[in-house]
Amino acid sequence: MTTLNKNATRMLTGLIMGTIAMGCIIYGGIALLALVLFVVFFASKEYVKILEHKGFYPSLKIILASEVLLAAIAYFQKFNLVAIALTLCSMMAFMWVLFRGRQPYIANVATTILGFVYCGWFPMHLLFLRDLHSLQFNDGLGFVVMMFVAILMTDVGCYYAGTYWGRHKLAPVISPNKTIEGSIGGAISAVIGASVIGCFLGLDWYVYIIAGLLCTTFAQIGDLCESLIKRDAGVKDSGNTLPGHGGFLDRADSFVLTIPVMYYFCRYFVFNHEIVNQAAGFIKGLF
Repeated sequence: MTTLNKNATRMLTGLIMGTIAMGCIIYGGIALLALVLFVVFFASKEYVKILEHKGFYPSLKIILASEVLLAAIAYFQKFNLVAIALTLCSMMAFMWVLFRGRQPYIANVATTILGFVYCGWFPMHLLFLRDLHSLQFNDGLGFVVMMFVAILMTDVGCYYAGTYWGRHKLAPVISPNKTIEGSIGGAISAVIGASVIGCFLGLDWYVYIIAGLLCTTFAQIGDLCESLIKRDAGVKDSGNTLPGHGGFLDRADSFVLTIPVMYYFCRYFVFNHEIVNQAAGFIKGLF
């Protein structure tokens, strides 16, 4: 396949994925839940396959069962049940290894727990973020769009800045093609994208600047984290399900860490100023 055909395939796949994802995000509710579960299912399968290549054998059944439980908690907004759910899921991982009895025991337990946290619990925060509401904002839709735009602009900025000005390696062992110049270009692009959406939402300038910086920082860290897993396991792509993009985990890696960070930022610093007010009161008390 020629480079032109590869780029066309990549663009077409990206357009289809983006359209479906944005439609589900706008509609919210059961459509968004279905989207998250769909992506999480394939990402989890790819994760297990990567780890098996390394010689570890996490339980896909335990990972998927845990993700269904966590998805139900996220969908019904039962945040108070998270601790008990994660506890039970972790116990199931230990019991699976206990009764299955396959080496390496410790690695299998650890990678099973990492699987439902990394591939499941982190992305599930998208449901929490979408359903945020306050007197000022009806829901979190605008902030989800801001996050997606910032991550998209990060990818575009990193690619072009790295291609034209990249000289210094960012993480040569983990991802040799990434450069510091590309990272900076991605950060600038993300802040610009977040600023445009932030202006439409009527946010204070410092809010969308911080949001843009958080999104680009954790998008790039998330990308490196997935590269670290693949590099350690000796695989190039997580899969070949998405033409021109590799696997679902390859496509979602920038979102995995960004989604929960964006949710907690919006919940405690944008929709609810309780922590900010407490911090301000503490600082005033010192003086």
